[in-house]
Amino acid sequence: MKHKISPFMAALLSLAMLPGMTKAQVDQSNLLGQINTITTAVPFLIISPDARAGGMGDVGVSSSPDANAIHWNPSKLAFVDKKMGFSISYTPWLRKLVPDINLAYVSFYNKLKGDQTIGASLRYFSLGNITFTDNTGAELGQFNPAEFAFDIAYARKLSENFSGGIALRYINSNLTGGFQVENNATKAGNSVAADISAYYQTEMEVSKKDAIFAVGVNISNIGTKISYTETGVKDFIPINLRLGPSLTLKLNEYNDLAFMIDFSKLLVPTPPIYNPDSVINGEQQILFGKNPDVSVASGIFNSFSDAPDGGKEELREINIAAGLEYWYDKQFAFRAGYFYEHETKGNRKYFTLGAGLKYNVFGLDFAYLIPTDQRNPLENTLRFSLVFDFDSLKKADDAE
Repeated sequence: MKHKISPFMAALLSLAMLPGMTKAQVDQSNLLGQINTITTAVPFLIISPDARAGGMGDVGVSSSPDANAIHWNPSKLAFVDKKMGFSISYTPWLRKLVPDINLAYVSFYNKLKGDQTIGASLRYFSLGNITFTDNTGAELGQFNPAEFAFDIAYARKLSENFSGGIALRYINSNLTGGFQVENNATKAGNSVAADISAYYQTEMEVSKKDAIFAVGVNISNIGTKISYTETGVKDFIPINLRLGPSLTLKLNEYNDLAFMIDFSKLLVPTPPIYNPDSVINGEQQILFGKNPDVSVASGIFNSFSDAPDGGKEELREINIAAGLEYWYDKQFAFRAGYFYEHETKGNRKYFTLGAGLKYNVFGLDFAYLIPTDQRNPLENTLRFSLVFDFDSLKKADDAE
């Protein structure tokens, strides 16, 4: 499907509203305690890519390891119980806004000797075929804005219960196809980033039931800023801290039940509040908060103390996701979850439902998103994942 849109609006549709594009002013919508959403470039990097996590409220930092662990916590790969795995996922995205935006995700892992595992993944985000126009509505041409990220990951057990992992990532974001935006030539944005993660799991007993307790932490997208023009401001990518525990109860021979919760926070500058009545050398002066034009390292460390409303606002920047997963006979799964984001920081609040079927060499996962408010662009979001188990495939071949 074709859509007429300006190059600037293409960036909006990708949710790539950049911090350098707007300044918070002192008005009724963004006084202390009011709306002050953090924005970054390439936010597709933190969209939940797979249906299993998508069915559990977008949790995954400490869930049981699978082929999609690279996104949630690369260190979990050290604890996968299969030699090799592969997953492919597809998510129609923001269909309430535009009917052909979608996210595709492919991931793979392979266990090595010495408690080591390597993995790779490719994420592709497409905005569909768009007809670009200028400010007068005249057509400039057609282009398919798209973004992708390619990852390689390595995980290793450091003890019987503890592992560490890293991932390296190349990011390409081509939103305008070289069309001019407000008389400025544009280009594809490029960045490189890394994830650093850790994972711990141990067997225990809860109410006389065997259980596995796990906790994970992942700092993702630690990387260079990105720019879409030669002379434009470079903007942060979504550096994100995610941590949380999980508990899996083995109820009996056929039934397993897992509970998990994730806490996440962007480690990038919070937009300050500017004083429109105080301008020095052409720059508005900051009334509350800190200067967001800092290095990546400074942005990470300052992100815990730079909010205009102080510690209260820092706490509001923490997103909470909670989920549960029930398995019957390790073949049929039911999932549910809830995601919470404070109303001043984006106001994403939604429930999720999911189901899974595991049959011989493959598994199929499905997830459905239910916003708490009406007319939400995330409404009716579906996710699909197909997971392949190469160990089972090899056993089937050997049996023949």
